Amino acid sequence: MTAPLSLALPEQSLAHADSLLLELKPLLATPTPDATRIFAEAFSAMRGVSPDHASPPVVECLLAITQHYYLLAQPVQALPPATQAVEFSRRLPDAHLLRKSLTFLGAMRMETGNLPGATESYSEALEVARSMMDSGAEAPVWNNLGLALQSAAQYSDALQCFERAAALGERSTQFAHVQKEALSNLAGCALHLHDVRSGIRAVRKAIELNPDPQGVSDCLSRVNAESYYSRLLLEVGEVEHAVEHCETARRFAAKAPSARAEYTASVTSGLVDIHSKNADIGLTRLKKALEQARHSVRFEVRDALSACVAGYETAGQPDVALVYLHELLALNKNARGAQVLMHHREHMARLEASARGDTIEETLATHQGKLRGQLGGRDLTRNRMLLLEQQSIAAELHDDTTGEHCYRVGRLASILGKEIGLEEDVCFLIDLAARLHDIGKLVVPDAILLKPGKLTAGEFEIMQTHTTAGADILAKSNVPQMHIAEEIARHHHEKWDGTGYPMKLAGTAIPIAARVTALADVFDALTHVRPYKKAWTVRESLDEIAACRGKHFDPELTDVFLELVPRLQRQHGDLDEFLAVEAKTSPFIQARKQIAAALKGSDPATSLFDSRR
Repeated sequence: MTAPLSLALPEQSLAHADSLLLELKPLLATPTPDATRIFAEAFSAMRGVSPDHASPPVVECLLAITQHYYLLAQPVQALPPATQAVEFSRRLPDAHLLRKSLTFLGAMRMETGNLPGATESYSEALEVARSMMDSGAEAPVWNNLGLALQSAAQYSDALQCFERAAALGERSTQFAHVQKEALSNLAGCALHLHDVRSGIRAVRKAIELNPDPQGVSDCLSRVNAESYYSRLLLEVGEVEHAVEHCETARRFAAKAPSARAEYTASVTSGLVDIHSKNADIGLTRLKKALEQARHSVRFEVRDALSACVAGYETAGQPDVALVYLHELLALNKNARGAQVLMHHREHMARLEASARGDTIEETLATHQGKLRGQLGGRDLTRNRMLLLEQQSIAAELHDDTTGEHCYRVGRLASILGKEIGLEEDVCFLIDLAARLHDIGKLVVPDAILLKPGKLTAGEFEIMQTHTTAGADILAKSNVPQMHIAEEIARHHHEKWDGTGYPMKLAGTAIPIAARVTALADVFDALTHVRPYKKAWTVRESLDEIAACRGKHFDPELTDVFLELVPRLQRQHGDLDEFLAVEAKTSPFIQARKQIAAALKGSDPATSLFDSRR
C-alpha cells in the first residue's frame, strides 16, 4: 500500500496518487478478497492530502474509492470521498473533472435519500458541462438526474431527463454509451407512466445498441432492457411476447455473474408467470426474489416489495398485497427516516463547525454572541431547519411540482396566527414549522401516493401514518424550536368535531399551530392543481371552507380566515407571489428552475418541472 500522501511534498503526492490509481482501477473491474481493505486504506491516505496539493490523480483516486463503495451498495461510506473529490476539483482548472465529481456526488446524495442535495449537485454539474462547450458532457448528468428523479417517483420529470441524455449521447463519441443506458431507463419510466408505445420504442433502440453484450456491465444493461420490454408487453396483454423477452433476460442474467441481474430477471419472471395464469409459481418467484434482495442486493428490497404488491393485486389477493404495503411502509420509516435525520445531523454538525471556526479568538466569540443576541436566534433557527425544509419540499413533489406549496402554507398560517394575536416569535416559528407539515410523506409507499383512484380503507390507513411519521422525524431532529413543527406535522389533519386523525382530537385539544396550519393547507390545496383535481377559484375554496366551519375547522379561526384572505388578495393582487416569496431563496427550488431552463434551452417544446398552478 502506498504511504500516506500527507507526508509527501506536492510532487511526491502526484507520483503517489498516480501509482495508487493504477492499483485501484483494476480492483474496480475485478475485486479481490482484500479490495475493501485496500480502498479503506486508500481513503485514509486521501484524507491526509491538503487541498493545496489537489491534482487530477488525487481526484481520480477519490472517485475510484467512491465507485467502490457504491458498487458495494454502501453509499453512506461513498459520500465523504465524493464530497472531497468535489472540494479538490474546484481548485483545479479542469472542468471535465469537476463535472464528473459533481455527478458522482449527486449520485451518492440520491442513494442516501437526499434528493434536494442531489438536485443541487446535478444543477451545478450541468452548468459546468455547458461551460465546456461540449454538449456530450451533459449526457451522463441528465441520465443520473433522471435516475434520481425516478427513485423519487418523479417519473414524468425523469422521462424528459432520459430523453435529453439519449439524444446527447447519440451525438457524442465520448459519451455514446450513455445513449443505451438512458433509453433503457426511459423505458422504465414509461412503464410506470403506462406509456407503452414510448417505452417499447425506447427499449427496442436500447437493445439494438447492445446486441451482443459480453462484460458484466453490458449484460446487466441488456437484462434491464429485456425486463422492461417484457413488463411493457404485459401492460397490453402481449403475454407470449413477454415470455420470450423474459427468457432472454434470464439468459443474459446467467451470463453475467451479477446478483442484481439475477434479481431483475427473477422479478420479471414472477410477474410474467402471474399474467400467464401461473399465479402460484409467479408469487413464489416474487417471494424468492424478495429474499434474494434482502440477502444480496439490499438496495432492491423496496423494489421487490413493490413488485410483490403489484403481483398479489394482479393475482386477485389484495389482502396479501396490503401486508406487503405495510412492510414497505415499515421499511421506508426505518430507511428514509434515518436518511433524513442523517443528512440533517451532518448539516447541524457543519453549522457547529462553522461557528467554532469563527470563534478561534475570544474577541470574535464575544462579538458573535452579541450578534446572535441581536438577531434573536432567528437566522440560526432558519439555518438549523434548512435541510428539513428541503426534504419537506421533496416529500410533496408528487402533488406540487413547483415546490412552493410548503412556503405558501407556512406564510399564510403565520399571518393567520398574527391576525388572532399570537406573539411575533410564535408566528415566526409557525412560518418555518408549517413548511414541514407533510415531511412524513417521504415514508409513504409510492404505490399509495401515486394511485390515481380512490384509496382502499387499508391504503388510507397507511396514508394517515404520514402525520405520526413526520412528527417522529422532527422529534428526533434535536432542534430546540422544533416542538411546534412536531405538533403541526402530527395534528394538521385533526378536525374540530373529532373525526380527524391520527388521534381524533377535538376542539381546543388540537394545538393552535395545527389549527391555523390546517386552514392554510386546505385552502392552498383547493386553489391549486393536483394530479386528482383542477384548481378551484379563491371564492369557491372559501365557500368550501365556510361549509366546513365547526366541523373540520375551528369556527372562530374560520371566521377570521374568511375575512383575511380576501383582504390579502386586495392588498397584494397575486396571492401566490406574495405567499411564496421565500421560495425564491430555496437552493433546491432554484436548482430545479436552473435545470428546467437548461432543458428548455434548445427545445422550447420540452417542459421539465412545469410550474403549473
